[in-house]
Amino acid sequence: MMTKKYKIADKVIEVTSIYEKVHDYCKDYETDEQADFSVMTTDEDIVYEKHKTDSEYAYEGLALPNFSKGTLEETAVYRKIGEKMPNYGTVIFHGSVIAVDGQGFLFTAKSGTGKSTHTALWREYLGDKAIMINDDKPMLKITDSEVIAYGTPYNGKHRLGCNMSVPLKAICILTRGEKNSIVRIDKSEAYAMLLQQVYRPQDPLQMAKTLKLVDKLAASVELYKLGCNMDIEAAEVAYNAMKG
Repeated sequence: MMTKKYKIADKVIEVTSIYEKVHDYCKDYETDEQADFSVMTTDEDIVYEKHKTDSEYAYEGLALPNFSKGTLEETAVYRKIGEKMPNYGTVIFHGSVIAVDGQGFLFTAKSGTGKSTHTALWREYLGDKAIMINDDKPMLKITDSEVIAYGTPYNGKHRLGCNMSVPLKAICILTRGEKNSIVRIDKSEAYAMLLQQVYRPQDPLQMAKTLKLVDKLAASVELYKLGCNMDIEAAEVAYNAMKG
């Protein structure tokens, strides 16, 4: 077993793992500060992650993956962290966050819709003005006054992201479309997708906290729906509508 500490979303997490890959994955967040909480993985956690992953791939009709035990343990650590973060007003969210001029924009959608492709168009359109915060699983700290989006080690297969934070201005739900068009939506239109994309704890008390945080999230940031193609005009239309 090996133990190191990481500062993620302003909380210091002591992680004890079986495999070193967990710590290689999180190295950009390492710290020597005092831990706020700790997580530890076991062989049983790895078996659980393999069963869950195989079941998900089988349900989608895909060939079963051959992930290493170290990779499965990374997911187990992520899940254990996700169970604890609602205690600190923070959730893990499945989406892609990009920062422009000190404001964060989060894009979310059903898998395969093109979140990463769309934020790549923003980087092409805006150049160095656009900073990738996290391309897969940012953390959102939700307070009464604002929402802060944080980079995390869990930043997608292309490892796009950085260890920084930004106030979140808007969440945009992506849909495929031949033409690019964006509209402002209200909480009732966005809520189902927000709940689907947030990490939902298995513990009932933590899930109750998460539901309250999702309610607050939906009331705290601007909400949009974007119908888009994969042309750079999609980035132009979205940015001009949301930048304020």
